[in-house]
Amino acid sequence: MPSHRRPKQPHPRYAGVVTATAAAVALSTQQATADPLPDPTKKGVQAQVDRLYEEATQATEKYNGAKERADGLRRQVGLLQDGVARKQAELNELRDRIGLLAAGQYRAGGLDPALQLFLSSDPDAYLERATALDRAGDRQTAALRRYLDEQRTLRQQRGEASERLRDLGAVQRELGTRKGEIQGKLREAQRLLNTLSAKERARIAEAEQRANRASSRVEPGNEPSASGRAATAFAAAKSRVGLPYVWGASGPSSFDCSGLTSWAFRQADVALPRTSQAQASAGTRIDRPADLRPGDLIVMRTDLSHIGFYAGNGQILHSPKPGAQVRYESIARSGMPFMWGVRIG
Repeated sequence: MPSHRRPKQPHPRYAGVVTATAAAVALSTQQATADPLPDPTKKGVQAQVDRLYEEATQATEKYNGAKERADGLRRQVGLLQDGVARKQAELNELRDRIGLLAAGQYRAGGLDPALQLFLSSDPDAYLERATALDRAGDRQTAALRRYLDEQRTLRQQRGEASERLRDLGAVQRELGTRKGEIQGKLREAQRLLNTLSAKERARIAEAEQRANRASSRVEPGNEPSASGRAATAFAAAKSRVGLPYVWGASGPSSFDCSGLTSWAFRQADVALPRTSQAQASAGTRIDRPADLRPGDLIVMRTDLSHIGFYAGNGQILHSPKPGAQVRYESIARSGMPFMWGVRIG
């Protein structure tokens, strides 16, 4: 016989759990339909782009170092080549004078042994023969010795010039490698940005613009600089606020980080090295942020690959990264660890 007993009712506690679970599922479904959760990959893209920009700025400082070496080598090569040209002209003039003397003696019916030395195929070996020097006149011997000494100097200068040219070639190849590395990272960053929607790209661009606009509202304070030169350099840097970051640029209309600091100090008649790593030891080191004064340099990141000016009130004035402008930012919010300060007297 079929049973007519009523089904057993669930315990109230379990009924509450089931009801709450169903409500949660329904609410979750409704929220997912009406307002989908943010795509976590978008934040990941931004982090990757930021990392690529940081790596590009680090590679830029290496490029700047190679460019500084290349410029120095070009100056050395130019000086050596000028010296070679002058020395060759002196030798040509000296040889012409000795040649005229030899021609006169030959027409007179004889040729002094010292002039035979000059005309020989191996004058160095001839000079070593004391008997020949004994027969040569003092004046002629001195002229010939001078000629041979100048000739050896010319060979040495040519060798040095060739060596510097080889060094320059190696550094120029390094420059090409560094340039390719920077451009590759910037291309990859742009490729990642292109994977985002137009709305997401606009949001990132707006965040950058907000940082630039916030720079105009910064109040760095009125604390004086530690030296007149630092004050002049800092004033020059402040006049560049709003100009774009460009890797490898050192002004006057675009800058990378060390390009801004080196350009600003040139306006104060101070020649700084080109790279942030070299600038990090260009003056008196200041370890405590509390001891910084406006116009002091601030060295950032553990590899010393970023540098800017201390602006007072916990702010840095710098050219931070690709896509940004020269601006003020809070040191604490810059995302880069403070290493030490540098005071230029």
